[in-house]
Parts: sequence; C-alpha cells; structure tokens
Amino acid sequence: MRFRLLRRNLLLLLGVIFVLVTLLFSTRVLVSEEDTTPYSTSNGNRGTNSCEIFNFGSVSELTRSVYSANYKQCVHNADRFPGEPQLVLVVQVHNRPEYLRLLIRSLERAAEVHSFLLIVSHDYFSQEINTIVQGITFCKVLQIYFPFSTQLYPKEFPGQDPRDCPRDMSKDMARKTGCLNADHPDSYGHYREAVITQTKHHWWWKLHFVWERVQVMQGYSGFAIFLEEDNYILPDFFHFYKLMIEFRKTSCLDCDMLALGNHNGVIDFTSMSDKVLTSGWMSTKHNIGMGISREVYYKLMGCSNDYCTYDDYNWDWTLQYLSGTCISKPLKVLVAQGSRVLHTGDCGLHQKDNCRPEQASQKVEESLQKAKEGLFPPRLVLSRAEPVEHKAHMKNGGWGDVRDHVLCNNYSKRL
Repeated sequence: MRFRLLRRNLLLLLGVIFVLVTLLFSTRVLVSEEDTTPYSTSNGNRGTNSCEIFNFGSVSELTRSVYSANYKQCVHNADRFPGEPQLVLVVQVHNRPEYLRLLIRSLERAAEVHSFLLIVSHDYFSQEINTIVQGITFCKVLQIYFPFSTQLYPKEFPGQDPRDCPRDMSKDMARKTGCLNADHPDSYGHYREAVITQTKHHWWWKLHFVWERVQVMQGYSGFAIFLEEDNYILPDFFHFYKLMIEFRKTSCLDCDMLALGNHNGVIDFTSMSDKVLTSGWMSTKHNIGMGISREVYYKLMGCSNDYCTYDDYNWDWTLQYLSGTCISKPLKVLVAQGSRVLHTGDCGLHQKDNCRPEQASQKVEESLQKAKEGLFPPRLVLSRAEPVEHKAHMKNGGWGDVRDHVLCNNYSKRL
C-alpha cells in the first residue's frame, strides 16, 4: 500500500512538472519577447511565406503547426484593410463548421465590418475549419490556436491519460488501483474528464493571449467582444456597440463590461431596440456578446488563482463567482435589451446529437425579418438599473484536478 501511494504521488508530481515544462516551452515559442513589431507587409504578413501551412499528417506535425502559427500571427487581409481596427471580435471555435458558416454570413452582412479585426481562437484543428476561416475576405482575420487542446494530447494530460481515474470511481477504489489522480476528485467525488475541462482552459488562455500576446492588439484601447461559433450578429452590431460606448462615457462610467446580447432572441425587439439596462454580471444572462476592456482583463488576471482553482468546469459560472469575491466590487454590466447577438446552436458540449444547422439558418432569417424595423436606433435609453451585487450559486464541479489548476494558472505568467 505504501509503495502504491508513493508511486501514485510520484506520477502526479511528474504530471505537474510536465505541465510546467510544457508551458515554459510553449510560452517562449508562441511569442518571442524580442519580436514585437506588428505584421503589416503587403500580404498582411511579415514575409512572403510567413502564413502557416498546417500539416495534419500526425499529432507531432500538427503541434508544430499550432506553435508556429501562434508565433507568426499571420493577419489575413491586412493589405485590403490597413489601419487600426475599430472593433475586435474574438470567436471561440470548436468543431461545428455549419454554425461557424452561419456566424461568418452574419459578419459579412454587418455594417462597417471592414473596420473589424476578427480573431478566431481554435481548440479543434481541421482542414475544413481552416478553409472556412481563411475564405473570409471582408475584414482582417487572425487565427490563434489553443496549444493544450485534447486533440494534441490524445493519451496524456491535458488530454485523457489512460492512467487517470475513471470519472465515477470511488476515492477508496481509486487509491487502491493507484490511478494517477486518485487524491483529487471534484467536490462531488468525480474525477476529471478532459473533454469537459477543455472549454474553461481555452477561455482563460484565449483571454490572456488576446490581451497580452496578439501583436496587432497592442495599441487597441476599445473593448474586445467575445463570441462563440454558434452566435449570429445582427446587421447593426457595430452601430449599437458605438452607441453603448458613448452611453457609457456619459451615463455609466462605472460599467465594467458590455453585453451586446441576451438570451431572449428577437422577442419584442422593435420596442426594446434602443433600450439598455445596468446590472451585476450574471452567467445565465450576460455571457453572450460580452465586451471586455483591458482594464477588466487586468482585474480578472489578478484573480487567476481563484479562477483556476474554483471547482466549476464552466468559465462563465466561475466568472460570476469571481465578481464580488476576489473582485471585491461586483462587475457592473451595460446590457442591450434588444439583443444584437442570436444563439443558433442546438447542440454542444452536452448535446451532440440531432444538430440541425439548416433549421438554425431558417430561424435566423425569420428573426432578421422580425428585427429589421428596429435596427440602427439613433440613441440609447436606460430602461432600468438593477442592483449590482454578488450572486452566489452552487458550483458545478468537474474541476478538482491539481494538474488543471497548475496549467490554468500558468497562462497568465510570463515564464
């Protein structure tokens, strides 16, 4: 028994060391500390061959492609749309190409889209998805790639190591079998599932990489709007964003974040089109079309350890936990009551069957018809101000493994 305990602890220690060494390597490969010049040559890159050609032949070749692309940061269409971006959109993409096509269609229809910088952050790598994104011609596009994707680590952490404890094994049995993470189930007695932990990892890495590592963002002073692949923006998205920025300057200087979307679709859109409200940030209401400034990014990174050790596999519920705990003053959000972001996805992390993107396409077209009379309002009106307070909730678990804590914490560190 003592030998098994010693062996298990040694293996877990080796896993943590692996995380640190891998992160040390990746941070230095992803961005050179000496190379801080934005890429702005005629083809949008630093040299004629600097755009990464992905090699999908093997995991090792794919990994090299990911690191190389994150280092080179090829900005597509930079020659067509010179100058600083007026708005930065950051889209987290997994593997739902039909929904991604819908989002891109909505972007193409958006007013003044040529002034956007679109950052697409991938955690699944395929030729199909790369081709879709690289086919965009209407704005500047930068692809970044989550380097700790489970796809790149199919049989080791941060993927699912075959030596890991099964999700539903009891702690006593796990210790007897000597599986790697026997001492670290979550709050409900379950062991980690790599596919469940990835989204929270990706969200935190992306937040750090965008604000700290993306070279063309270094002089940007606006908000970055965070979307997902199953979102669809309305044509007046940028117009409404500019109205929110002006409203914040004159009437809500203490608003930390923006929410250009809500989960009501286009219900009562025409009557709600010009209305906003203020509230404390809540996961279930304000996690769509989120606007985050550099100042709020710094607040969040000051809470890295709390984010990375809080036992909830959801990034948004974790963010709600931080608001009013580690961040002593709860985050205040300015919210669009007429949502400029629609949610098209009918499947995802927990629902993988019966995806119907063709129905989603029809639904958004119907929504656009309902919304068109209310688009492009001349000004915004504050309809109500809700209390800004911390909303406690029951954490969901799924995030008890110390290896996840270590890896997550290191995204925000310059090693």
